[in-house]
Amino acid sequence: MESRKLWYWLFIGPAVIALLIVVILPLIFGVYYSFTNWNGIQITEVIGFEHYKKLFHDTDFMNSLWFTAKFSVVSVFMINFLGLSLALLVTQKLKTSNFLRTIFFMPNLIGGLILGFIWQFIFIKVFSAIGEQIGMEALQGWLSTTTTGFWALVILMSWQMAGYIMVIYISYLESVPQELLEAAEIDGANAFQRFRNITFPLVAPAFTVSLFLTLSNSFKLYDQNLSLTAGGPFNSTQMVAMEIYKTAFTQNTMAYAQAKAVIFFLLVAAISLTQVYYNKKREVEM
Repeated sequence: MESRKLWYWLFIGPAVIALLIVVILPLIFGVYYSFTNWNGIQITEVIGFEHYKKLFHDTDFMNSLWFTAKFSVVSVFMINFLGLSLALLVTQKLKTSNFLRTIFFMPNLIGGLILGFIWQFIFIKVFSAIGEQIGMEALQGWLSTTTTGFWALVILMSWQMAGYIMVIYISYLESVPQELLEAAEIDGANAFQRFRNITFPLVAPAFTVSLFLTLSNSFKLYDQNLSLTAGGPFNSTQMVAMEIYKTAFTQNTMAYAQAKAVIFFLLVAAISLTQVYYNKKREVEM
């Protein structure tokens, strides 16, 4: 018994130590620094909640928070809709199912910065060229306005994550008992009724996992935002992660940026955990 405990801690120990060093300790120090005038090197004085009082009157931070919230809502819906649609497609008895799964998943393997530059080329060069050829001004200057910049980020995020979320839905769809679907078909249920009354309730846990992943990733988006729009025009497409980065490394106000990061962490954690709670509760009711 003692030897089993020893092996248990030998295996789990490195992961716990890494978690402590990389996540827990920086979080604790970060919260502490947010109550000080820390300049990145030393603490000059402890000022309490001054940074937290200031940030709620910070127009740039509040605007970026509102933009991030809108982006996250739209992205979560789009990614899960596309992911589920693709999963339903590739779980059909098609000869090209395995090939399609590979193609749909591939964008997730590309780094965020590279994706941003790829889509920047598409929106600036390809869209503009097509717009000029067909005389459609809406396709020109896609990254030069707030509205089109918003949708450009949504398209990029959806294209990247849809294949990843598809894999999660596939794992649950393939575990749905075919006997139930065949019995419902014999009883006269059409495809939509079978999906609504049998498939959908049985894949409910997939929605909990997928919503958590897409929600947290959408809120924390930085690299794609940097490479695609860089927050422009005039910081109107600047998301919270980028705004915090600029506060810390452009304005050189480390402690103030840390206070923003703490509020951002609490906000994302509260939304994500609330979503998981209600979805788990819905799974039980189903």
